[in-house]
Amino acid sequence: METDLSGARILVVDDEPVNTLLVARTLSSHGFTRVETSEDPEEALATFLAAREAEMPFDLVCTDLHMPRLNGLELIERLRAGLEEDDFVPVLVITADLSSEAERECLVRGANDFVTKPFKPAQVCLRVSNLLRTRFLQQQLRRHNSWLEDAVRQRTAELEAARHDVLERLASAAEYRDITTGKHTQRVGQLAALLAEKLGQDEHTVELVRRAAPLHDVGKIAVSDNILLKPGPLTSREFMLMQEHVEAGSYLLSHGRSELLAMAETIAYTHHERWDGSGYPRGQRGDEIPLVGQLVAVADVFDTLISDRPYKSAWSVPQAVDEMRRQRGHWFSPTVIDAFLGVLDVHPQILASLEAAANGSFANGYRAAQRG
Repeated sequence: METDLSGARILVVDDEPVNTLLVARTLSSHGFTRVETSEDPEEALATFLAAREAEMPFDLVCTDLHMPRLNGLELIERLRAGLEEDDFVPVLVITADLSSEAERECLVRGANDFVTKPFKPAQVCLRVSNLLRTRFLQQQLRRHNSWLEDAVRQRTAELEAARHDVLERLASAAEYRDITTGKHTQRVGQLAALLAEKLGQDEHTVELVRRAAPLHDVGKIAVSDNILLKPGPLTSREFMLMQEHVEAGSYLLSHGRSELLAMAETIAYTHHERWDGSGYPRGQRGDEIPLVGQLVAVADVFDTLISDRPYKSAWSVPQAVDEMRRQRGHWFSPTVIDAFLGVLDVHPQILASLEAAANGSFANGYRAAQRG
């Protein structure tokens, strides 16, 4: 389908009024209806830039080379400087200078074609038409590329949302088998993210922690209900089997190709390590334990202590906070515990919301935290 070129905006620049008038009449006689002229190249530049600012850009510029104050080469260069990298606005040079040096310099500065004076009207209109067709094709390509980029962004966002939904459901699958109070994994994610923020982690890392932390106990999918739902303390054998959930969770999340899954794998494997080296599975101590594992250890144990479970009643929040403080430097990193206490000071609503869930007694709380 032939593109209608008649409405293209064309700017003609020449310091000789007779020349601008001749070019304008030539173009008008061949159906171009939006031709503007200027005998002042500086004024022409201002007009060109103002039109772009108003989102009514010119589609083609015809210019002479030898003009006072601002010659054609300088005009071309300054026109190009105001364009986006992928925006093609053709420049047709109409000049009496036939030298190869002038032609080379024009091409270097950004001219697209040449017509020599005196020109033939049909020649000028043919060159203008060809340049305009190229511009309009380039604009179609830009629109198509923009549409493709939008489509890719939308599809990527949909895939990312679907992946997050799957991971959230995976975290919930383990939770539903182990916890009757619900929402434990989400609370652990929120608290771990607040701890990361308190410790100065960047916004991207904080968001990764928020999304990865809920997967800390995904390995419990591989643990028998006889152990998960046992109402009393675990035997040594049962506790050993329970410990295997960190290996199972790490395996389930391994070989992920995203930062989120890599962090989730680290958390699943290390959130039961302890600052003094008495944790599992490797008995890491101090800062051998990855920071994300330290963060989730604090968030997980605290939420476990103040929540009802099939095998224990909830502690009160003050009792749980006191216990976390006592474990500073033993079970937990002193730095992370200090951040934890700081978060509770800055976000007292956390205590208020958790208080409603803390409806049990102190009994069995410490052992329950070991199991959780």
